[in-house]
Amino acid sequence: MASVFLGINDRTFTYESTAARAEHNGAGVRYPIDFAITSDDIAYIVNRGREDRPDGTRLTVFRLDAKTGEEYISTFGSYGEGKGQFIWPVGIALDQDTNVYVTDEWLNRVTKYDQDGEYISHWGVEGSGDGELNRPSGIAISQDQTMYIVDSRNNRVQKFDLDGNYLGQFGSAGSEKGQLNLPWGICLDKDGNVFVADWRNDRVQSFTPDGKWLATFGQPGAAGQPGTGGDCTNARVKGGITHTDAPVGQFNRPTGVCVDQDGDIYIADWLNNRVQVLTPEGRFITEFTGDGHLSNMGIAKLKSNPDMIRQRNGIRNFTPERVLWAPCAVRMGRNNRVIIADTTRHRFQIYVKNTEPVLV
Repeated sequence: MASVFLGINDRTFTYESTAARAEHNGAGVRYPIDFAITSDDIAYIVNRGREDRPDGTRLTVFRLDAKTGEEYISTFGSYGEGKGQFIWPVGIALDQDTNVYVTDEWLNRVTKYDQDGEYISHWGVEGSGDGELNRPSGIAISQDQTMYIVDSRNNRVQKFDLDGNYLGQFGSAGSEKGQLNLPWGICLDKDGNVFVADWRNDRVQSFTPDGKWLATFGQPGAAGQPGTGGDCTNARVKGGITHTDAPVGQFNRPTGVCVDQDGDIYIADWLNNRVQVLTPEGRFITEFTGDGHLSNMGIAKLKSNPDMIRQRNGIRNFTPERVLWAPCAVRMGRNNRVIIADTTRHRFQIYVKNTEPVLV
């Protein structure tokens, strides 16, 4: 659900829909860990899959339309070490020509496809030197076509051109301003400033395009253990069962971040099973803990299987269906749509930021 807090009532959000369903292959998603979306609602989705079901590791393409719902388009890529394959895909970005770039934190490389999923190239060398990678994760591309890659194990962000040529870097290991500890997600705002989900430090930091530190948002905090951080209990035991009770403005291993046109910041608070929204100054606005229902694709699958309908009819508590479970990514779509990768639920939950006042 979405809540308003601290008197900031000029921003309200409405739950729109749930999209996709769990499938290891074909028309569905499996542990969607990141996604990129075009201006016409086409989503390119990274499916992390599982080690025992590598067929679930792939990229899927969906149309996430506000009026007609989700529509499966295609699948490309597969598990492996060959050209166009990946072992642990984690981040995705699109350039101005809708070429697709995917990071692989096991193979320490970036793979490039065209918009139809045809393999173009890959690059990356494991190491800690300039241009080398150690568990690359988040990826973002600026308007001037500079690629920013979160070099997680090296605790830095590196800059490349679209052919993988090294341009520069910023960040170092630590917990001080501008330092990073196993960073994960990344995004750019409309001015080109860089926001990094500083995973192990339980915060988000912002930088100029050249890497000068600007601000830090949040502090550690886990559900049931205010101020402690780092506890996995809520995701492991309570994840997908109940709403979070973690304090607002505190994070437990944030994974994804995005910024809308107003400068508001959306942070996937992974182990607290929620997405928090902050003002550009870092004040808490609201949190999404989940309002999910069956997607159109989920309904279609149930209608084709009477036994599944009978099992569902025996459910008395639908809270686990509604809440977020370890969301890894959040992106802004067209028309102020807030799209959340509800990763462990194998789906997306979508909200809309209202442009006119709404009675709450």
